Amino acid sequence: MKAKARFLLAIAVLGLLMTGPFLITVLLVWVGMEEIEHQKLLDLLLPHLPVGISMTLFGFVVGVVVLHKLFKQYVEGLLGMAEQLHMMLAANRNFRVKQEGPPEVEQLAKAANDLAAQRDALLDDVETRIAQANASIEEEKNRLAALMSELAQAVVVCNLDGRILLYNNRARLQFKALSQGATPLSPGLTSVSGGTLIGLGRSIFSILEKSQVEHAREIIHQRLAKHQNPLANFVTTTLGGQLLRIQMVPVFAGGAEEGERAMTGYVLTVDNITRALEEEARRDQALHALTEGSRAALGSIRAAVANLIDYPDMDAELRERFVKVVDDEAAQMSRRLDETMSEFSDSSKTRWPLEDVLAIDIIAAAQRRIESKLDLVARIEDVDESLWIKADSYSLVFALTFIAERLLDHYQIRDLRFRTSCEGKLVYLDAIWVGQAVSSETFYSWEMENMQALGETSALSLRDVIDRHGGEIWYQRERAAHRAYFRFVLPLSTPGVELAEERRATGRPEYYDFDLFKFEDKSIDLDRKLSELAYTVFDTETTGLEPSRGDEIIQIGAARIVNNRLLRQETFNQLVDPEGPIPPQGIPIHGISDDMVRGQPNIDVVLPAFHAFCEETVLIAHNAAFDMRFLQLKEERTGVRFTQPVLDTLLLSAVVHPNQESHKLDVILERLGIQIGTRHNALEDALATGEVFLKLLPLLEEQGIVTVRQALEAAEKTYFARVKY
Repeated sequence: MKAKARFLLAIAVLGLLMTGPFLITVLLVWVGMEEIEHQKLLDLLLPHLPVGISMTLFGFVVGVVVLHKLFKQYVEGLLGMAEQLHMMLAANRNFRVKQEGPPEVEQLAKAANDLAAQRDALLDDVETRIAQANASIEEEKNRLAALMSELAQAVVVCNLDGRILLYNNRARLQFKALSQGATPLSPGLTSVSGGTLIGLGRSIFSILEKSQVEHAREIIHQRLAKHQNPLANFVTTTLGGQLLRIQMVPVFAGGAEEGERAMTGYVLTVDNITRALEEEARRDQALHALTEGSRAALGSIRAAVANLIDYPDMDAELRERFVKVVDDEAAQMSRRLDETMSEFSDSSKTRWPLEDVLAIDIIAAAQRRIESKLDLVARIEDVDESLWIKADSYSLVFALTFIAERLLDHYQIRDLRFRTSCEGKLVYLDAIWVGQAVSSETFYSWEMENMQALGETSALSLRDVIDRHGGEIWYQRERAAHRAYFRFVLPLSTPGVELAEERRATGRPEYYDFDLFKFEDKSIDLDRKLSELAYTVFDTETTGLEPSRGDEIIQIGAARIVNNRLLRQETFNQLVDPEGPIPPQGIPIHGISDDMVRGQPNIDVVLPAFHAFCEETVLIAHNAAFDMRFLQLKEERTGVRFTQPVLDTLLLSAVVHPNQESHKLDVILERLGIQIGTRHNALEDALATGEVFLKLLPLLEEQGIVTVRQALEAAEKTYFARVKY
């Protein structure tokens, strides 16, 4: 606006320069002339006045055109160059000023690019030195991240306000399993359940009871005052009725003296003890039933035996009746004892230490032992390398080795082959050989005897191992191929698959951020600095571009920004059933077909889950008016309202770069030097928008825009803020 005002002022000055001197001269001459001379002057000038005015206007137009060209090349060109220089300095180091315009401007652009190249060389040298200096610190940081990620116990670290600063994979999976309202989704999509509520910067009090956590903190403070071990334990109940055992230990500020340590946060280790308590209750009930049931039987047996001893000359018929009482009661006690032992046997299976392990790893370990110790060829015939099972790897490998040795000793087999398959939640592991069939009696004896293999003896039988895995084993023949096999039926481990896919896709999880110890527990304040807030950056894919005419949301993707970091693993990614056909012309753009959304939750389920994901954050979107209109039109149907502030990266880009021609997301990404994967996928577009926002923050700060209120006010003044949907 200032540039345009200056251009209009320049036009006015040009007009004055072209007409002012002539008019002033005419006025001075006119004043010094007599009346008769005035008339002669008018008679002389009036016939030629149209030509003079035309020539003046023509000269003025030519002057305006030349002035506009010069203004465009020098003034607007230099303003655009200034924006590009600011962007190069603050957002995209690799960006270079375009060398276009008049020769003077081109030379200035070339000099600016040369200076930028020198600056980049200096920055690269500084960054190299900083990287070398921080190498040891980063190594320790990665060790901690690896340790936290691989721990088998759920660990959550919080600051004193209850904000989550760190959590590991086990905690994420555990709280996701405990969440309410889980919906079966297609592979690769995040659950819409409340498991997503655990995340950096979120409050632990949305998961655990605040009063119990605060009470545990008081206990720690009391123990610290008495110089005792600062440790607190408590048990709490989740919304789903699950029991959690929590252990809390404090985190102290560094650099303080031993007696002056200040608590800055706490570490929570979480165990789900619901199943353990249920098993304890079952065992107590079984023991109670055994005790109470045996008391009456023992009384009857005792009375019958006493009569038999006290009356040796008893009538034969009466003696037979007493003997029958003893026999019946003893049989009943034996039956009750068997039932109780069976109950305890089932309970012991649940305590058997089973771990998530790849089936191929079990087979590979057995293959190595069989080939090296038994001198028997072991081959892998058909194995799915992605199958995870829950197993005690040692006992299972020993069982496979036991089977191989028995087959070699009794049937002289030449080789043993392994294959796997999956049916539902069961994994089939087959040990196959060519040769003589095994009789039922032989198989039963192998199954029930204590296993011996490679000179080692186990206290377990093959049946014990199978039972404690909660599985089964059977023998079967392939008559057409003249082969036979033992089939181990084992439980499939889904969490292991999920964890493996996640690690292959994303590498080491970034679930730590210690700068968050400085986070203040406040509601969203428009006068807080942009860098201090938590954000949810989101995007939608829709059936069309007209929300007011019935177009629907078919995908919502979102990610969180906490402490100026885009958390790529704390995401919300959900397909939505629009409850109607998807127009075919839109499918090539977003790639979502009717088959993909069929069976997915509808907007009534997805929108409340997305609202919970966004809680206590500022919303960010590109062209946010479009996405927000879709959400607003669903308020009455779902009862969900998004009342937090909304920042639009399209408007913010127009604020920091008013002289750039386009503010489309693709153009901004190229301008800021941001590389992304695919476009028109809600999650990918949300992540790209998050990267844009983080690049815009320093540019906004250069213009004095440092708070949410200032950003909203500046965005509202842009031309694009007038667009309505």
